[in-house]
Amino acid sequence: MTKVAAIQMVSTPTVSENMVVAERLIAEASGKGAELVLLPEYWPAIGRKDIEKLADAEPFGNGPIQEFMASVAQRYNIWLIGGTLSLVAPEPEKVLNTTLVYRPDGTVVARYDKIHLFGFATEREAYDESAVISRGDSVTAFEAPLGRVGLSVCYDLRFPELYRQLGDCQLMVVPAAFTYTTGQVHWEILLRARAIENQTYILAAAQGGRHPTGRRTWGHSMLIDPWGQIRSVCIEGEGMAIGDIDARLISSIREKLPALKHRRL
Repeated sequence: MTKVAAIQMVSTPTVSENMVVAERLIAEASGKGAELVLLPEYWPAIGRKDIEKLADAEPFGNGPIQEFMASVAQRYNIWLIGGTLSLVAPEPEKVLNTTLVYRPDGTVVARYDKIHLFGFATEREAYDESAVISRGDSVTAFEAPLGRVGLSVCYDLRFPELYRQLGDCQLMVVPAAFTYTTGQVHWEILLRARAIENQTYILAAAQGGRHPTGRRTWGHSMLIDPWGQIRSVCIEGEGMAIGDIDARLISSIREKLPALKHRRL
């Protein structure tokens, strides 16, 4: 078995402040035996407006946020899935919302640029990620000691075809900053559905609370097993969901209910 942890944060607009919090929580997770740690979406900064992402964007392979993640992976000897950060995009005045994966030696082994861009509007709140974010165009998974790990980000959760394309995974991860409005009715249901239909563990790391900007995120970071049961949850505020990935449980469920073999479409 491999212990994994999903870090929950309530990020501020200031990168240096969020680095301090992220390392403290990563150190705590490592101290509890976590070998793979997942950060939430937008962990380096959540500003008042999406346009602020341009100021924090880094070129791939260079910048203080990437240097921080590489050094933390080394310092705590963990596989680090770095939530998301803003990378410089080919399109002018836009960024990529990117997940980078670091080995315990600090090297990058996988990159995923978020494919599905969130759009939502009510009388009280509105979001349009496509205004400042360029979408990615390919699914990404990587091999870790626990097995194949599939990458996705937040709004991707609503598109089950992406998870099918990730293939046979032992674990799928979902760093997120779900809104309070959508999270309270959709978050858990969608996460459990993705775990059940793919017969795999789902590890979801969320933003969770009232941010200094006034934005409120849903939280409820969690680890879900391939039977759809929640094994660990962090409801609100800083903290983590932590638990074990049991390959024997995956095999047992797939043997008793071979739904993946029964697929016809």
